[in-house]
Order: sequence, then structure tokens, then C-alpha cells
Amino acid sequence: MKQLDLSLYVVLDPVLCRAHSMVETARLAVAGGATVIQLRDKDASTEALVEVGQELKYVLEGTGVPLIVNDDMEAAIAIGADGLHLGQDDMPVSDARWMIGAEMILGLSVETEEAMRAVDSSIVDYVGVGPVFGTPTKPDHKPPIGLDGLARIVALSPVPTVAIGGLKAEHVAPVRAAGADGLAVVSAVCGQRDPEGAARLFMV
Repeated sequence: MKQLDLSLYVVLDPVLCRAHSMVETARLAVAGGATVIQLRDKDASTEALVEVGQELKYVLEGTGVPLIVNDDMEAAIAIGADGLHLGQDDMPVSDARWMIGAEMILGLSVETEEAMRAVDSSIVDYVGVGPVFGTPTKPDHKPPIGLDGLARIVALSPVPTVAIGGLKAEHVAPVRAAGADGLAVVSAVCGQRDPEGAARLFMV
């Protein structure tokens, strides 16, 4: 099992990050305590993702904070990212693991107890569980599972878990009480006037 601190997992959104840019938002978020950075841009080409990803790698160098790329395996490999995150509708995780090798972190989104029971800890390093609450940053998300649903799904996980979906600093305690190892956030940090200060609010 790879060592991974999921305490505050910041997902970069190109629209929300316009005020500071994704790279500057990442730098500030890490200064405030973010422990993982994910590059997510559904509309960007692989080439564009690689360009931003290489800048992010430079900014994160020496911080110990891993860079995870959402969905685009080709970009993750080209960037030399620390990890790849896949959804249930993306390629099978077994295929992804074969292609990215044993060293790269592999994460998977899980929305149901059934999906969690299918997680193979020899392939997947962590799972993102949610959406806990509804969120406008991912309008096509599945129905919110709530904190009770989070607890039920997390209890079945063979790997570390990070909760996602409409989470704010006030949810740190209840999410931890539900058994998750951390919180993944988008708008609560990315797009805030002070991303560093916003990240610090989660450090309780």
C-alpha cells in the first residue's frame, strides 16, 4: 500500500480557478495544508493537460504533495504525474494499472456499496466516495449519499477513502466520524479569494 495522506484533497477546476490560475491555486492550497492536488479539466486536450500538469509538477516539487490526473491516462504518463484517478465509466482499473505500472497511484470513484465491494486493493490505492452532498461543480453526479451513506460505503472499503461532493470546512468532523480518511474539495478552495486561507480552515 502506497503512503498517501488524503486529509485535504484539492481538485482543480479551470473555471473556478480563473482568478488565480490552476497552478497558483495549487501553490496557495498546498501552503495552506492541501495534501493532494488533482488536475481535472474535462474539456482540455491531452496536450493542454500536459502543459498545465508540467507546471503543476514544478510548483509541487519538494512539497511531498502528489499530483493526480483525472481520467486522462496518456496525460498522466506524459506529465510524470504521481497518480491517475478514474470514474466508474472510464477504462477498467485493471487495464489502467497494467498501463501505468505498479508505482503510480491509482484512485477510483465509488458511489455505491456494490461498487465498493468490487474494489480490488491489489489494483486500486484509494477511493473517492460520494457525492456526499449535491454540488454544482459536477452537475451530472449521482444522487447524494449523505453522511449515513458515506459511512456505510466507507465501512466496506479495503483501501483508504476520501469523501467528495459539496464539502466545506464545517464537514471535517462529521466526515471523519463517518470513517473517511479525508475530504476532497473543489469550490471550497479552488476559486476562493484566498485559497491558502480557505485550505487552512480544513486543518482542524
